[in-house]
Amino acid sequence: MKTNIADLPTVMEGPETSMRRQTKLGDMDVTYLELPKGTDFGPLLKGLSNDSCHCPHWGYLIEGVFRIDYDDGSVDSLEKGDAFYLPAGHTALVEEDIKCVMFSPDHTHTEVLEHALSNMAKLAE
Repeated sequence: MKTNIADLPTVMEGPETSMRRQTKLGDMDVTYLELPKGTDFGPLLKGLSNDSCHCPHWGYLIEGVFRIDYDDGSVDSLEKGDAFYLPAGHTALVEEDIKCVMFSPDHTHTEVLEHALSNMAKLAE
């Protein structure tokens, strides 16, 4: 089975922001993100355990710089060209506009995204 990033269903779109996601690729999903500098996942994850993402992700950073803060206090800086694994227990901040492809366990990622989109709607009020 294969899919093209351009064919992934759009989950969220806004100025300088795009999230496309295909679920049910076995037990995984694929997500393509374009996010501007300054995007902070912290407020979107508030209310989850440790106010962080409990879903692991595997991916590749096509462009930009992505800072990952882990629950244990450690920090990673992902840069253009980096392949990565993010274990459960993290949050992130976009330090330079990013383009990124991620693969995640479908069910767990759905839980996190539903929570984040709910928080996003509350913040927009």
